[in-house]
Amino acid sequence: MDVLDELDNSENESEEEAEAMTAADVLLKLEEAWLNEKFAPELLESKTELVECLLEQISEMEENFKRAKKGDFKVNIHSMEIDRIRYIVSSYLRCRLKKIEKFTAQVLEEEANRKDDDPSRLSPEEFAFAREYSSNLEGHIQHLALRHMPQNLQALNNKQTAPRPNLDKYVFLRVNVATDGVLVEEETLDTGEEIVDLEKGDQHIMRYKPMMSLVNSGAVSLI
Repeated sequence: MDVLDELDNSENESEEEAEAMTAADVLLKLEEAWLNEKFAPELLESKTELVECLLEQISEMEENFKRAKKGDFKVNIHSMEIDRIRYIVSSYLRCRLKKIEKFTAQVLEEEANRKDDDPSRLSPEEFAFAREYSSNLEGHIQHLALRHMPQNLQALNNKQTAPRPNLDKYVFLRVNVATDGVLVEEETLDTGEEIVDLEKGDQHIMRYKPMMSLVNSGAVSLI
């Protein structure tokens, strides 16, 4: 029995949950979210529910380890696998925090303009972090530099100065769901539009921008 089977056995799932995900399913989803976040130039939708689910199951698993026999080799193997899962979780969260710090102004602007029925890219904790980081950064810049400048240059225009993600970056991707008629390049004065059909299992290198919606829907994964 491997560690994912142990994790599944540690779950207290209700029989009413007809489509409950197993621990293995949750881990695969989080690994996919991790790689997407790692290779996408922009901040993607938060998947913290997967993180919380895995951490809760791991915590239960570690409690079971405490009741196991000392020196049980199986426990050591399972502990190593749990360490690997913790690495994926921490790397995923670090990657997101790095993007939030880099694109704070844009992230908060999108959050402010987001409609109530649109999913947020930020978890509540990430949103609080982004606001505090933005406030501290602006205060630091004001104290360090802006207050020493002429009055007409003391305003900080985030739309002009804040970095934005490069959505024209090329990425490697794998097709999960066959999709026809994907507009890869729009028509210009020199060239016509380019439309491709994506077959399941194919791998491509393409600009990120035309693939944004497919990454968010899970039709393609970044690799």
